[in-house]
Amino acid sequence: MFGLLSAALPIIGDVVKKIIPDKEAQAKAMLELQKMQQEGELKELETRMSAILAEAQSKDPWTSRARPSFLYVIYAMILASLPMGALTAFNPDVAHAVASGMKEWLAAIPDSLWTLFGAGYLGYSGARTFDKHSRNKNK
Repeated sequence: MFGLLSAALPIIGDVVKKIIPDKEAQAKAMLELQKMQQEGELKELETRMSAILAEAQSKDPWTSRARPSFLYVIYAMILASLPMGALTAFNPDVAHAVASGMKEWLAAIPDSLWTLFGAGYLGYSGARTFDKHSRNKNK
């Protein structure tokens, strides 16, 4: 909602200029609109920060560690590519064998497990988004 207000502010400003002929009154109206925008954005930022802090302070290890743990795994995969690049320069056959082994290992994971992971991750993300939106509506 606040992003929509930010995007619509120039249009609203044009309407204010057409409706209010007095330059001083226009300036006051625009200042009020900008205050509303800033307060809204500040409120949105506070809401986001409170959700992040609540998640981080949760006593439930799945809630407080799920996203960071997933990201750590991805970071480890990215960092592993650096020595693999160097290994390729010195011994391309070994690097190719390692990459093939990793590819085969990932391909050995059943499709149903990948589907379950994707559904769970999307479900978790969707539920969190729905929860955040429903909390914001109640305020």
